[in-house]
Amino acid sequence: MDYKVNFINNSYKRFFKAHKKEIVGVFVECASKGDFMLRDQTREFERRLVDYIGVKYAVGMNSCTDAMFLSLKALGVGPGDEVITVAHTFIATIQAIVHTGAAPILVDVGKDELMDMDKVRKAITPNTKVILPVHFHGKVCDMNKLWKIVSEADHKIFVVEDAAQALGANYNNRRAGSFGDTGCFSFNFPKLMGAYGDAGAVVTDNEELFKKLLLLRNHWNITQGSVKQEDYPQPEEMGWGWKSRIDNIQAAILNVKWKYYPQMLKRRKRICMKYLKGLQGLPLFLPIVQEGQIFQEFIIRVKEIWEFKKFMDDKGIELLIRDTTPNHKLEGLGLDH
Repeated sequence: MDYKVNFINNSYKRFFKAHKKEIVGVFVECASKGDFMLRDQTREFERRLVDYIGVKYAVGMNSCTDAMFLSLKALGVGPGDEVITVAHTFIATIQAIVHTGAAPILVDVGKDELMDMDKVRKAITPNTKVILPVHFHGKVCDMNKLWKIVSEADHKIFVVEDAAQALGANYNNRRAGSFGDTGCFSFNFPKLMGAYGDAGAVVTDNEELFKKLLLLRNHWNITQGSVKQEDYPQPEEMGWGWKSRIDNIQAAILNVKWKYYPQMLKRRKRICMKYLKGLQGLPLFLPIVQEGQIFQEFIIRVKEIWEFKKFMDDKGIELLIRDTTPNHKLEGLGLDH
């Protein structure tokens, strides 16, 4: 009997089978109470995220894409502004910038496969409003160097972290997402701690940003939010918001997963270490490992990608092919400047 080494679905099936009682239990609890949006489960999820990252505030959202977009909006980013980010990233990072009306300024990666901070320094102009580092593949950008660049700039520059793939990654004894004005996370299903659909969150130490993000995610309405109304009353002046709330059932499922996340990270690391050892000497480029990283994915590079995929398909091993065309060369997006 042939056996296929599956990339995502098998791990979800195993987790559900092992923890079915807990997962079904939280769904029944939400359904029986009618707790479908911004209820106790969301408050608990946000509290857990605050404690885990080591920040003051967290706002559950429907995706990391919206977490980045609304972070930029909360910081006042709009037409005429520039946001520096890295070219080698999932398109959502750039998409979040474009939808604010600002111009994305793309820089290349360095030898560590992360945003090249020397290129960031050269890309800063008087129009630079935000720098958006991407902690790709579970590794954290050189945030010390980035903050030095920001502190030496001639004007105020904000930092928004794309930590979609770096929940739990450490850099200088701090968690990814805790360095910037905001940190943005993804909990959609392919992530290590994925929900059973879409989910995301943004964290911050800035109370004013926190209150603004609460309004922006929910039609400018705090009274329907996951915070106590006496602590955060509805402002008298209205503004335009969006609909980007984390689904309460997804929050409840993620609360179950929080308990098991540390052992998930340890197991994933053990598997990746086996890969690194077993694949040494083969004609492919292995990922560069960073101290404190998490192993969201195991990315390799090969010279003949489609020939390699056919070989692996024949062996029953699933591959995900990514980034065959760089973002700045995608037709129709106008990023080739």
